[in-house]
Amino acid sequence: MLHIVETPATLIVRVAAGDVRAFTTLVGQLHGSGLRIATRVAGDRAEAEDALQGALTRLWTEAGRFDPAKGSVGGWFRRIVVNQCLDRRRRLKLVAPIEAAANVASDFPDPFASASANARARRVDAAMAMLGPRQRAAITLFHGEGASMAEVAAALDTTPKAVEGLLARARSELSRLLASDRPETRDE
Repeated sequence: MLHIVETPATLIVRVAAGDVRAFTTLVGQLHGSGLRIATRVAGDRAEAEDALQGALTRLWTEAGRFDPAKGSVGGWFRRIVVNQCLDRRRRLKLVAPIEAAANVASDFPDPFASASANARARRVDAAMAMLGPRQRAAITLFHGEGASMAEVAAALDTTPKAVEGLLARARSELSRLLASDRPETRDE
């Protein structure tokens, strides 16, 4: 029995006419080299297989566009495979490996630091509430709002020297109140 091996050039003509058997035979001839090329170009076996699938689909749908004057069926198919790999590469969005996410710092504040800051702010607010109204106003204007001694004095209708005294007494009282609230100074 004589076994006739059809060349890619004769098979592509039949594929262009819609011959499924010719396509199956041509795929058998081109598949191995196509996968090797795709694997080298894509650098990943799964991507190479997907690119090869796309190239084989194009081989089926565009077989009529093959021009033997421009080269061989193998050369034409290799170009399709390479183009599929490059097109897939361009379409992919680059992402970092999931392992890299473990090393990414959060944009949110550290929960412990936030809780500590909130607790400290509540302690300061509670201590401020225990000050007299003029001391509270002097501290708020000078330290909270950044007003000068003269501006605080004008707002409280007093002298800058009196504001110095108000601030000194307010700081001393706040220090005492906040020191008694610290865990390391509380009586057990």
